[in-house]
Amino acid sequence: MPDGAPAPAARALRLGVAGPVGVGKSSLIATVCRALGAELRIGVITNDIYTDEDARFLRSAGVLDPERIRAVETGACPHTAIRDDVTANLLAAEDLERDFDPLDLVIIESGGDNLTATFSPALVDAQIFVLDVAGGGDVARKGGPGIGRADLLVVNKTDLAPHVGVDVAQMVADASAARENRAVVALSRTDDTSVAELRAWVLGMLNSFRSGTHVAQDPGPMAPHFHADEDGGYVHSHDEGQAHDHAHTH
Repeated sequence: MPDGAPAPAARALRLGVAGPVGVGKSSLIATVCRALGAELRIGVITNDIYTDEDARFLRSAGVLDPERIRAVETGACPHTAIRDDVTANLLAAEDLERDFDPLDLVIIESGGDNLTATFSPALVDAQIFVLDVAGGGDVARKGGPGIGRADLLVVNKTDLAPHVGVDVAQMVADASAARENRAVVALSRTDDTSVAELRAWVLGMLNSFRSGTHVAQDPGPMAPHFHADEDGGYVHSHDEGQAHDHAHTH
């Protein structure tokens, strides 16, 4: 290897999948597993607050050996375990890779969160942010770190667009503008062309990771956001250098 050249990866690519509740993150992961399971050795880690529901969904879908699908119960805000304290997910990824060595790809699914959720680059090498057309055609224009700077933005469930009055082409154009022309895939699991596009993106990212040419990027800190609690709610902040800033409001 020439002096100064990046070293090839010695472990699986860790790919994060984030996005709001109900956008189809688990369905997207199942689609990736179906499209690539015959040629890649894949493992999956799901995140839920108190259940393993997403893991059970993927196991029941039969897309992977059930033992290759692990669940992390975060017990807190879903984004906490993918950005603030990633220890549980890192341990789960290491255990999965040790138990099924070698793996090519470990997909880590965030629990459903808001438009600002992002993964720490200490946990994943690349991340996909997922929106769906049922959330509204204007949501891509709203921006945020995941929409703007994730490695890939997926506009999901495009087959539903005629039923919810969304212009997919305009939504993708808005997303591309918000992302300064970073990659966007308009996806329906029933559309072979879009699935092939997603498959090609994953393989391209894997090749870049293996060659050492891909560098994990941090899309940026989450914006302060509101959580309900028994005291009337609190603002949850993820500013750099101060992972949690809880200011109670009454």
